[in-house]
Amino acid sequence: MKNNLESNKQVSCPNCTKKSAWSAENKFRPFCSERCKLIDLGEWAAGTYAIAQKHSEEDEVFSSMLETSTSNY
Repeated sequence: MKNNLESNKQVSCPNCTKKSAWSAENKFRPFCSERCKLIDLGEWAAGTYAIAQKHSEEDEVFSSMLETSTSNY
């Protein structure tokens, strides 16, 4: 029964919002097509999408250490 429910489930493509099947047959899931999948990948690669994080004092210390060590090369 679970397999039958999975084959009928429709989800919105995160890129174009077109409905597509959430099943093993849809190899691009959660996207509707390879095109939408590649557009999303391109957005991540371009830096359009990012995961938010909190900056800490440690980040600043290590960043300054990296700048110092890379400037010697």
